[in-house]
Amino acid sequence: MRILLYNPDNGVTRNFMPHLWMFLLQSLTPPGHEVLLIDGNAKPMDEAQIAQYVRDEKIDLVGIGAMTRMIAKAYRIADAIRATGVKVVMGGPHVTELADEALGRDGGPRHADAVALGEADETWPRIVNDAERGELKEVYVPADENGKERKPSLKPYPVIPWDSIDLTQFNLVPKSVFSLLKKVGEGWGTFRIIPVESGRGCPYGCEFCTVTGFFGDSIRFRSNESVVNELLLLKARARKEKGQMAVFFIDDNFAINVKRTKSLLRDIIAAGAQVHWVAQISANLLRDEELIDLIAASGGKWVFIGMESIDPTNLKDVNKGFNKPGEYAEVLERLAKRNVYAITSFIFGMDNDTVGVAERTLSQVRTWPPGLPIFGLLTPLPATPLYKRLEVAGRLTRPKHWKEFIPFAMAHTPLKMTIEEAHAEVKYGWAQAYSPEALAHAVDSLDDQPLGYRINIFLARLCFRGIYFPMMGKFAWLKVVTENRHTIFKLVKEGFFGRKLRPRRPNSEVAYDEPAAKESQVSA
Repeated sequence: MRILLYNPDNGVTRNFMPHLWMFLLQSLTPPGHEVLLIDGNAKPMDEAQIAQYVRDEKIDLVGIGAMTRMIAKAYRIADAIRATGVKVVMGGPHVTELADEALGRDGGPRHADAVALGEADETWPRIVNDAERGELKEVYVPADENGKERKPSLKPYPVIPWDSIDLTQFNLVPKSVFSLLKKVGEGWGTFRIIPVESGRGCPYGCEFCTVTGFFGDSIRFRSNESVVNELLLLKARARKEKGQMAVFFIDDNFAINVKRTKSLLRDIIAAGAQVHWVAQISANLLRDEELIDLIAASGGKWVFIGMESIDPTNLKDVNKGFNKPGEYAEVLERLAKRNVYAITSFIFGMDNDTVGVAERTLSQVRTWPPGLPIFGLLTPLPATPLYKRLEVAGRLTRPKHWKEFIPFAMAHTPLKMTIEEAHAEVKYGWAQAYSPEALAHAVDSLDDQPLGYRINIFLARLCFRGIYFPMMGKFAWLKVVTENRHTIFKLVKEGFFGRKLRPRRPNSEVAYDEPAAKESQVSA
């Protein structure tokens, strides 16, 4: 059979990396089948285009995975494909919780011929074999002989052939800026961010999060050797293509077992498998100085931290009291001393939030090392404790908000502000954190660092700005470039002519001791 694995976009902004599930299922597909991959974030398609693609490529089976924010688009795509006569299997967190919705058992239209509930590592080969025989079942559940749900072990872990997979659609270097990047440093013909997992599961059970419900509260890990070999494969491909490759460890909490994480990072260093990487790590786990040293030495460049709020009451309300706002500054300084920076995530619209929460949060952010603050609204996802609590309290304003996805729009009424006020807080947060003045300040705050670090923070800020302010067309980018022309000119001038030596920042491990024109690599 010819199989298509499709990941839908949310119609708002491109993701910065492909989704791992497609590559994983491709590797788990039984021999004798050809698997094609399309990520809508990298290769946008509407319903008519995907239907034509399925016909042209003579596709026999389509697998679609989607999170809640993408499910409306996923359903539309699935409907278009099924109209061509091709079978569709759907899976992922949303379908796992609302299988009847996907199968049309809730009174609505049917979108899928079959659903894969939970993790599909074990069920996918069965699905493919059943489809080949024309015996596709409606529901596939990973279960043991007693019918109890079974979580797949990550030992052994399937080998994803990163050395041969076609990654053309995931190159983040626009052709229009290729020649400019060549002047910054060799090897910038391609730049990709590749998803890698080292473990699954999270024991914390935050009220608003779907992770514990989907992956479970017990952590499963791959072997260190398996992860190291995958990084070596990626590193070798980047070298062969004379391109750049970064890794996003998609573990829901990369350092949930600090001892194990240290062991993995030591093995990465010992094998020379360092690549620039990003990972999600809770603030409470970043108190360990040795862990931070190993993060930096193994190639860690950015850490995603779900801070959520600077208000301890809010954090306690959503079962995230292990976050201590009083520690945030110290954690970020500890990272910055090793030239590791943070993507700090905040949620507005929590029960103790009042008007002005964005400015109160930003007043704290401005005192921290430069990073990438992002702002969102508290969202009740199906089957989470938050959804159930708000449903019982009668506070849901759009009980099935996913059927008409609206970015940055609340689906329930906050306690201490209106919905409109919560929306205004998010807009204010983004506008202030990503204004030309804020971008210039972030660059200037790294004035004692090499040019690469300063270009890194500037480009990252520009890209993250697009999460809230769409920058999908040339004119949108031209406007952004114009607004930030002074900072751009400063960086370009420094790149060509160098600059005078700056004093090293106290406790920084990287001293600036060469003309910036010799800088050959930008941090990923």
